[in-house]
Amino acid sequence: MLNDKVRNYLHLHLIVFIWGFTAILGALITVGAEALVWYRMTIAVVFMFIYVRYIQKENLTFPPKVLAKFLLGGLLISAHWLAFFSAIKVSNVSVTLATLSTGAFFTSILEPIFYRRRIIYYELFFGLLVIAGLYTIFKVETEHALGILLALIAALLSSLFSILNGKLIQEHKASVISLYEIGFGILCLSIYMAFTNGFDASFFAVSLSDWTYLLILASVCTAYAFIASVHVMRWISPYTVMLTINLEPIYGILMALLIFGEEETMSSSFYLGALIILVTVVLNGIIKTVLERKRNRIRTS
Repeated sequence: MLNDKVRNYLHLHLIVFIWGFTAILGALITVGAEALVWYRMTIAVVFMFIYVRYIQKENLTFPPKVLAKFLLGGLLISAHWLAFFSAIKVSNVSVTLATLSTGAFFTSILEPIFYRRRIIYYELFFGLLVIAGLYTIFKVETEHALGILLALIAALLSSLFSILNGKLIQEHKASVISLYEIGFGILCLSIYMAFTNGFDASFFAVSLSDWTYLLILASVCTAYAFIASVHVMRWISPYTVMLTINLEPIYGILMALLIFGEEETMSSSFYLGALIILVTVVLNGIIKTVLERKRNRIRTS
């Protein structure tokens, strides 16, 4: 039988695979990034509310201080998704997903600050390796500069979001956190769109194929994956979560090549950079496994 940590680590990989498919759906959906994120969150929050309120029968009453933390999470995730899908729209799936991997570097710096622990230098080193992979990509893909910038912003926001949820999950259930964060995310995005005239005619021009993709995006890739991703953080550190998420570009890029063909074919330097990211993920897993086994032997001796 697998222990809780291994089982949740495998679960995390399934979630990351689903997130890789999220980028594919983002490219297939024809509405703009703002409308895409708004519809995604709105449909997802309906699924989440039914699950949390009527299946789990959770109490949804919290003091203002806790709600403020959920509001911050909602702001971060809505801004992250807006930057992420905007990057896909102005560049492509491969560039966006590869750049998103810099989240590991941001987390290696930010997590010790928020968790008040010493910096683990091999984590910082692996984060720098990810930056090296990104630099290799950027050298030859300068026409995607805006997409890379937007994806970098998305990576930073994702890192902050993971750190915040790493704290929240110690006190609250993943499903409740997710429901409130998505709900507040809709509120934050709606206010932004109201001031930027985002609710124009194009917002309501959603085709039948877009509705199909949006339903898949909202149910499987958001409601399920979002709750599950917060849940696994009870057993897995935010840094390990973020570094494992670096497999998202590998899954997503392979799927993009299969689905979109030539329009996703990149230069050899791009794939070298992606390979650096993959090797970083593997090395991190090996080192963490070895160190944990040593600690377990010391405890039992």
